[in-house]
Amino acid sequence: QVQLVESGGGLVEPGGSLRLSCAASGFAFNMYTMKWYRQPPGKERALVAAITGPGGNTNYADSVKGRFTISRDNAKNTLYLQMNNLKPEDTAVYYCSTFRGVDYWGQGTQVTVSS
Repeated sequence: QVQLVESGGGLVEPGGSLRLSCAASGFAFNMYTMKWYRQPPGKERALVAAITGPGGNTNYADSVKGRFTISRDNAKNTLYLQMNNLKPEDTAVYYCSTFRGVDYWGQGTQVTVSS
């Protein structure tokens, strides 16, 4: 079965960096587009970044462009989100996701940016 497990969140000061990981299992990871979403407190979940399977093409939300980098290691079935120059507005629960007939989600990892 599809399983996605996010990790790497935590508390960081503005301007700091974090690297999130998503360990995937139960499907052909290398063939699927993977996405990072986030849900700030009191707001709707929104797409942050996406990366395609074979081609590795990426797309980013305007709010994170130039600061975040989505990547994947297909040999390790792992998705990453490198987050640099973090801002308080980046505070959210971050989710890894893929679509395989239905949307699959991890449990999320909390990122808090605060001084």
